[in-house]
Amino acid sequence: MSPSRVLVALRVAAPPARTFAAFTGEIGQWWRPNGLFRFTDRDGGRLAFEPDPPERLVEIGTDGERFEIGSVRVWDPPHRLVFGWRQAGFPDDRSTEVAVRFDAADTGTRVTVEHFGWDAIPQEHAARHGFPLPAFQQRLAEWWQDLLRSLQARVDT
Repeated sequence: MSPSRVLVALRVAAPPARTFAAFTGEIGQWWRPNGLFRFTDRDGGRLAFEPDPPERLVEIGTDGERFEIGSVRVWDPPHRLVFGWRQAGFPDDRSTEVAVRFDAADTGTRVTVEHFGWDAIPQEHAARHGFPLPAFQQRLAEWWQDLLRSLQARVDT
């Protein structure tokens, strides 16, 4: 396991099955792009897990072209999801990994996201924007928090 880790968590009012379904099946509706963490240079893409059951996470461009962000490594609804994460500029042998847990809580579900592996991406790589690892991970954690709040708004309605 990578020594670098971004860890964020948030509680949502929906049960784990609904939250897992929204995270995976509705990712195109709640995901908010971020200029620092773009997968490709395209604008207007949306995310989707494909096919059913999912084997990969993709960004689908407005022209229908797909970029594979990563393969699904663990698919355990409604408890756990693990997938690879790479940006277009990553060498073929490099990726990071996202692990998501959906734990039942008194008021719904605690969603925990752990994003590993950024220490394997050199600081000078375009994906890191020259940030030292701690600063980069802080920005990434803030974005994951924003993403989880967007997921929360989707399932809490």
